[in-house]
Amino acid sequence: MTRRHKILLLTALYVAQGLPYGFFTQALPVLLRDAGLSLKAISATSLLFLPWALKFLWAPFVDHWGTRRQWLLPLQASAVAGALVLSQVDLGHGYVLVLAAAFAFNLIAACQDVATDGLAVRILDTRERGLANGIQVGAYRIGMILGGGLLLWIFARTDWQTMFACMAALLALTVLPVLALREPPREPRAEPVALRQLALGWQARLRVPGMLGLVLLVCFYKFGDSMVASLVGPFMRDSGLTKEMIALMKGTVGSLSSLAGAALGGWYAFRAGRRNALLVCGLLQSASLLFYVAAAFGVGGIAMFWGGTIAEHLFGGMATVALFTLMMDASDPRHAGTDYTLLACAIVVAMGLANFTGATIADAAGYAPTFVVGFVASIAGCLHLVRRIDARGGPERLQPVWQGA
Repeated sequence: MTRRHKILLLTALYVAQGLPYGFFTQALPVLLRDAGLSLKAISATSLLFLPWALKFLWAPFVDHWGTRRQWLLPLQASAVAGALVLSQVDLGHGYVLVLAAAFAFNLIAACQDVATDGLAVRILDTRERGLANGIQVGAYRIGMILGGGLLLWIFARTDWQTMFACMAALLALTVLPVLALREPPREPRAEPVALRQLALGWQARLRVPGMLGLVLLVCFYKFGDSMVASLVGPFMRDSGLTKEMIALMKGTVGSLSSLAGAALGGWYAFRAGRRNALLVCGLLQSASLLFYVAAAFGVGGIAMFWGGTIAEHLFGGMATVALFTLMMDASDPRHAGTDYTLLACAIVVAMGLANFTGATIADAAGYAPTFVVGFVASIAGCLHLVRRIDARGGPERLQPVWQGA
């Protein structure tokens, strides 16, 4: 595959993942808050993302059965169909049907994610991973912002049916680069892999020395930032911002900031190396939360929301590039989908726990104390991850690229 094809393919695939995820994590909480649900009730929608937390169970099958193209095409077609089905759901009957359909949609998207991540690990070489992860993270975050910003804006101006018809159209465009995919051949196996071996393949990968430790470190790295990020939408709404204003912040401004963050993160990971990228970008991401801390204490007014939006997306994009690059480095190409998925699932679990923890604290004590706790936890998670890998706390395959550029 040419580098240009790799970039186009991964951009399309990660936009396809980020778009529905952005809607269900950013736009839906705002709509539910607008409908009068409590923060704790909104946090329960994290159960919709259970497939993202459990996708490691079927990741070995994706790794060893068929080709990535044979997985991706029907899954992406199903995602388009799922968006069209959601466009026909009647909100007048309540949100139960919406949440059920959203769960099914997330199941499809989670399966597609396994195939995409495994493909990315296989087609990118070591030097390409930093820059390519900038492209991947940028595309994913654009998808998230399209889903959480643009679709929310469309809903505010039109209706539910139009919003999901637009989602279906955007997802259909991302199918086109997959049609030309020609995946590198898999390594031949001496004997077929047994069904039971595949079903428990994730356990074997988790027993690889250092992998479980890295899973826990990744969870800690994301926990504090996720506590704050999950509450930003409801916080903005409770502070009096309109849906249109929230869409503008998270859509136009957030999109540009995310693109810049992904580009800077990819460049910095390429130039400075894995360790420096994780440390510097992680601390900058933590610092961006101070805007929301100030806003929660009533300091700075609307300027703090704008500053927080720009900083969160800019530095969050940089930190995510650094983290995803590390996760690719830790993944064995022979088990790429399974290894990367284990780490990605850990992030989803950490974000779900952080979501519920943040909502519980915010319901009891308010936004300000919650944001302070999230800020402290974010710094601690960043420093602990770097210190542990310095002490060879992750898989051995990380060490050749950890200190170098």
